[in-house]
Amino acid sequence: MEILGRKLLAAVVAAAAIVAVFGRSEALELCNMNEDGLTACKPSVTTPNPVDPTPPCCEALSGANLTCLCGYRHSFVLPSLGIDPDLAMALPAKCNLTPPPEC
Repeated sequence: MEILGRKLLAAVVAAAAIVAVFGRSEALELCNMNEDGLTACKPSVTTPNPVDPTPPCCEALSGANLTCLCGYRHSFVLPSLGIDPDLAMALPAKCNLTPPPEC
């Protein structure tokens, strides 16, 4: 029963995160990246043919909370949005930014 409770809790937390990110009527923002920045970076973190990040992507990423973004590394949220977590975690280095040490 404890395993079922943990899975249910994880599902509720994940659903709440998705609603918090996408369920608002105002513009999308995630870890200090606005919707335009997220859209600019999406081709760089999407398989099967990711592209190098564009200047607008790197500019948006430079203002992002990288520690916050790193917190999504092992979450199912990124894959559910079509984002490859490994590509996403490699993005700061491709933009000449220093990722958080724990990421």
